Amino acid sequence: MDTKLPHAWLPALLNDVSEIVTGKTPSTKNPHNFGGGVPFIKPADLDKGQYITQTVETLTDLGATSVPTVPANSIPVTCIGNLGKVGITKQISATNQQINTVVPSSLVDYRFFYYQLKTLKPWMQENASATTVTIINKAKFSKAPVLLPPFAEQKVIVDKLDTLLAQVETTQARLERIPQILKRFRQSVLAAAVSGKLMEDFQAFKSNSFTESYLPNRWQSFQLSELSDFITSGSRGWAKYYSDSGSLFIRSQDINTDELELNSPCFVTPPENKEGKRTKVQKNDLLLTITGANVTKCARVKVDLSDAYVSQHVGLIRLSDASMAPFIELILKAPNSGRYQLQKAAYGGGKPGLNLQNIKDVHWALPEPSEAEAIVRRVNELFAHADHIEQQVNNALARVNNLTQSILAKAFHGELTEQWRKDNPELISGENSAEALLERIKAERAAKAPVKRTRKKATA
Repeated sequence: MDTKLPHAWLPALLNDVSEIVTGKTPSTKNPHNFGGGVPFIKPADLDKGQYITQTVETLTDLGATSVPTVPANSIPVTCIGNLGKVGITKQISATNQQINTVVPSSLVDYRFFYYQLKTLKPWMQENASATTVTIINKAKFSKAPVLLPPFAEQKVIVDKLDTLLAQVETTQARLERIPQILKRFRQSVLAAAVSGKLMEDFQAFKSNSFTESYLPNRWQSFQLSELSDFITSGSRGWAKYYSDSGSLFIRSQDINTDELELNSPCFVTPPENKEGKRTKVQKNDLLLTITGANVTKCARVKVDLSDAYVSQHVGLIRLSDASMAPFIELILKAPNSGRYQLQKAAYGGGKPGLNLQNIKDVHWALPEPSEAEAIVRRVNELFAHADHIEQQVNNALARVNNLTQSILAKAFHGELTEQWRKDNPELISGENSAEALLERIKAERAAKAPVKRTRKKATA
């Protein structure tokens, strides 16, 4: 417990100021226990924090009678697995056994303890049982250290936190929308680039009206098969050639961001035959995912990989003129041209997938090499600008995410109400002091405690 507490505050244990209720699941053998109007809270229901307005499962009145329930304004806390997620109940509720619920005394502000419990995760992790799944049992959780300011100060702290954290959440929400805006911007850039509009009137280009009629007359129509030396894919037999080192083996997950990223590379010892050489990758080859959820994702090999091969899930396109690979890459990624055509082919049946003929059939139009180079250069400039903005946004988001804990730390060190205490000494002393409040809480709990019955001794 922090020794630099405001003098008007008291250190306490969680069970000094609340009752702790461990959850339980009703019998799943009786279907009549489920599907009623009583929220049945599980850890995932606490992901958003604050008030719990909806739960995946609910209990009937029958189901609720067979398990412990907690009143409105209680604070469920996950104590098994992902420790320290919290929320606030809006009505009588039940929880499963992964949750201990804090039912604060009626003499304290429950919102104050909700916010305070949001800071408890480090303590929980430090005191959790050292098992495969982290656990804080009820007995240990009940002894968690908490702070007890005078009641009036609790309310002031809550009001300040409500205001400050609402501002943080608003800023966070705005920042989180920017990556989607940038994604749409990049798609519009690609669509304008392959339609001849990027160097002309990009601002007037409407992304909802992508058609081939936008193609400039000076551009020459083509089919991808006409521009390629060959289009192929990896074979099925590579599993037996896997190794801990050797040649790079490119899989569909290595291009699922529309770039070739070998962060977790796989290696093979390739066979000395035509099949091995057929799928060897060269600089400026175009790689395309042809099966699975990321079908149509595309990446250009921008550097010489020396010795690399593709898996059966990756198509390989080698152009006759490698200098046109950067522009063809834009076409294959653009939502109005190559990607549109390939997605239409891939999702025409059941399981998404492309065959080599689908790739060969991609058609569009090409500018002169000098214009193609200028367009690629402009796309790279705009994408670099978008990447810079996105990095700034991510940095800002990291700072905002840290800001919540920083504000909470200030609140529970008494920093947010330092001036308020100086201005209101009568609200933190005497009958309004934390000491007096704790005595009233103890008296309240004693009054609620059940009277122990004693059995009379039998008389002869």
